[in-house]
Amino acid sequence: MNDDFPSIEESIQKSISILYRLAPCPRLDFQYTKKEHPGDVTFILFSLSKRLKKPVEEIGKDIGNYVKDQLKGLISFSIVGGFLNFIFKDSYYLYLLIKMLNKNFYNLKLSDKNIMIEYSSPNANKPLHLGHIRNSLIGDSLSEILKIVGYKTTKIQIINDRGIHICKSMIAWKELGKGVTPDRIGMKGDHFVGKYYNLFDKIYCEEVQKFSKKNQNNQDHIPIIKKARNLLKKWESRDYETINIWKIMNKWVYDGFKETYKKLGIIFDQVEYESDVYEIGKNIIKDGFKKGIFFQKKDGSIWVDLTKEGFDQKLLLRSDETSVYITQDIGTAVERFRKYDIDQLIYIVGKEQDYHFKVLFTILKRLGYIWVKKLTHLSYGMVDLPSGRMKSRKGNIIDADSLILEMSSIVKKNFLKDFPQEEQEKYAEIIGVGAIKYHFLQVDPKKRIIFYPDKSIDLKGKTATYIQYAYSRIRSIERKFTYWCSLTHKDWSNAELDIHEKNMIKILQKYPLILKKSAIDLNPSLVANYIYEVAKIFNHLYQNTRIINPLNVIHSNICMNIIHVTGNILKSGMNLLGIKMLDRM
Repeated sequence: MNDDFPSIEESIQKSISILYRLAPCPRLDFQYTKKEHPGDVTFILFSLSKRLKKPVEEIGKDIGNYVKDQLKGLISFSIVGGFLNFIFKDSYYLYLLIKMLNKNFYNLKLSDKNIMIEYSSPNANKPLHLGHIRNSLIGDSLSEILKIVGYKTTKIQIINDRGIHICKSMIAWKELGKGVTPDRIGMKGDHFVGKYYNLFDKIYCEEVQKFSKKNQNNQDHIPIIKKARNLLKKWESRDYETINIWKIMNKWVYDGFKETYKKLGIIFDQVEYESDVYEIGKNIIKDGFKKGIFFQKKDGSIWVDLTKEGFDQKLLLRSDETSVYITQDIGTAVERFRKYDIDQLIYIVGKEQDYHFKVLFTILKRLGYIWVKKLTHLSYGMVDLPSGRMKSRKGNIIDADSLILEMSSIVKKNFLKDFPQEEQEKYAEIIGVGAIKYHFLQVDPKKRIIFYPDKSIDLKGKTATYIQYAYSRIRSIERKFTYWCSLTHKDWSNAELDIHEKNMIKILQKYPLILKKSAIDLNPSLVANYIYEVAKIFNHLYQNTRIINPLNVIHSNICMNIIHVTGNILKSGMNLLGIKMLDRM
């Protein structure tokens, strides 16, 4: 019972290497065995048969016999068409349970490479909204998943703290703010600055109406845009008054961001500011122009021609020598690889920026940076509301702070009426924020998501609340029946398990494989959906199995150990998603 056997997956990989001399091992396809056939896990043979040019029946027998021998007869197998079905004996289930009780069960070492992940990276002119939440949650969760499988991760954000967009809110406050500050009117700093950014947009729309149609597409003719452009020139020439206003307003925003990140549990290892690196990008562009990599137009602006690579011509420096977004991104990438030992740099940025990153990587390649192959753009889908896409001009942007407050209020009303007041405040935010996080992270990052606030906190739905409640039930059982947890497993050999206990062990032993796949695919939703399935199967076990039977000590001990492992994996997986668990709900 204490022999250290390989897993089914490991044994199959070894059999393919030894029997067919395939290295590296091809990707293996597994599924749960269909109900109409005996078995616990199925290895799909078709792709391997095609590659080896051998019949599925022959391959199935070879692999099945090898695995059966490796596992000392603890499993049997059958072949149905192109499917190799493995049937676990009760003793193999118990072996798996003992293995999962080991603290090193999911301490994996997939790689020890250094990965830097850039995420969130908001503009310093408005509060964080739903899009920022999704971005931040993907980045933070992915960092933790990569870390648990052995990678060294650096979580970094670069705040877009300069440029024309920042000057817009500065102009509006400077001309219309009358010296009012966030503290004076009791408003959070990022919301305060965002109010003036929106005010600029309102004035801009009004001024557009005053110009003829032929000039509407030329923003330089619009007075308030002229003022913003002039302010940007002053900023880049380090005008004292402009820099002073810029520092004051940015601090208001940073203080607001800090408060929101704290509520979401988001912590960065490094924070960069565009204002510190934009000159690097400008100098790289000027140097590239001198070397003939870029070209200059009559107005003095510098461009790159990427038509041979299938893209357009791209502006890199304006005629007044002010930089654009891609200029800063070039400088930032170069500076990071100069300062840090990075094996991979992952940018988590929305799908609408796919073209931007293709162009960025192409320009860096043309500049001769060999580390460009280490760059990855993890593109994610936008967040929509049930009413449609969020648009600031329509006023249907949901900011992060309002959402957290709303969710906490729903939790207090629906779940915490009987709790003391101080516990209500603490638990409401844990459950509310957990609901938000799970609602976003259960969806594949590549897919668009529609955010339904009410659905995200349903106790009977696919929610963090459902999983948290299952976890609290497990810990409650453990508190009540502590004695039954403490027994050893020396007398488990002849124990029999019911279908619910087998299903529980079967899904629990998949956890390391899920972690590996999630890390390789850069997809936290694999962990999120797996953890929900674990909670769901536990609830089936709880409803259909007598966990404590005083007349059957051994079986009670096994069952308590199963739910103990279940609780640990639920907590581990949810923590990787940034979601806290509660021992009592």
